[in-house]
Amino acid sequence: MKKILIVVAVLALLAAACGDDDAGGEESASACEVGQVDGDLDFYNWSEYIEPDLITGFEAEYDVKVSETFFDNNEAMLAQVEAGGAGYDVIVPSDYMVALMKQESLVIPLNKAAIPNLSNLDPDFTGLPFDEDGSVSAAYQWGTTGLGFTYDMIDDASELTWAMIYDPDVSAPFAGGISLLNDERETMGTALRYLGYSINTTETSEIEEAGALIAEAKAGVATFDSDQFEDLLVTGETALAHGYSGDFFAAFDENDAWEDFGYGIPVEGGVAWVDNMAIPVTADAVCTAHTFIDWILGAENGAALTNFTFYASPNAAAEPFIDPDILEDPAIYPPPEVRERLEFIADVGDAATTYADAFSAAKS
Repeated sequence: MKKILIVVAVLALLAAACGDDDAGGEESASACEVGQVDGDLDFYNWSEYIEPDLITGFEAEYDVKVSETFFDNNEAMLAQVEAGGAGYDVIVPSDYMVALMKQESLVIPLNKAAIPNLSNLDPDFTGLPFDEDGSVSAAYQWGTTGLGFTYDMIDDASELTWAMIYDPDVSAPFAGGISLLNDERETMGTALRYLGYSINTTETSEIEEAGALIAEAKAGVATFDSDQFEDLLVTGETALAHGYSGDFFAAFDENDAWEDFGYGIPVEGGVAWVDNMAIPVTADAVCTAHTFIDWILGAENGAALTNFTFYASPNAAAEPFIDPDILEDPAIYPPPEVRERLEFIADVGDAATTYADAFSAAKS
């Protein structure tokens, strides 16, 4: 999202055309028409990230079956697609991963004529830095990554700081009750922000310093978890949890726990992200994939998605149908002064190996 972008790597290579390996999928896509289906759909998504009625509604509308498979981080999804992807038709990569997969010709250009509901997207969610021409992706949801907490220990979200994890004097009350995401870029990003660095630094010394900081803090960390961090917080197994905004809100709502728990962005800043729909080169039902993307981008369907996930919608046409409590919640739709402290995760090229090595060493 342009408004919340602080530092984004210049992605000059992203305009490169897809190579011969995806010619079949691209040719199939060019022939797709609005509402056309060419088989059942294999949907590869983050867990608990779609309103179930949207799946059943799509199946009934188009007389197809939708199979759902789940991943818990972008790198795991990438590995599956690189390995052949088991014929996944629609995937949901985050911003920086779109850039990488586009550069590596792992996703096909969209036939925009077959997705008329692309016009429903807010202009702020088109022409994004990771896919400047919008050729391979369509925004799905957006949100932030910060800290979930219990009001028994923290009075207000404005008090949040990454020092609660990384400064022994400040973190002592939470020791043994902290969870961090099992995601190298997200969790390394928390340490980098605490140290005053960009989450997209490519300086080896800064990356290694962040890894060492996580290693030092590990004694107070109960778990590295990307699937159940919100449930661990709500059930009292942790007192401070690093995680995604909407997952926390859904757990607070499900457990009627809004008065007991909160979420916010630490004063040092954090991550803003956009998850996107894309079609991998290994897709079997390319036209069904286009029709599914168009279905999700429908105004009422886009609202149903946000009302279920508690994540912000990039779909401007959906806003009249979104629960007003969600639209007006500054933790879901951050105000400008908070957006200024947020960064997208960008593709860091060869430095990705340094991130992976540092994070792995920190957890070991």
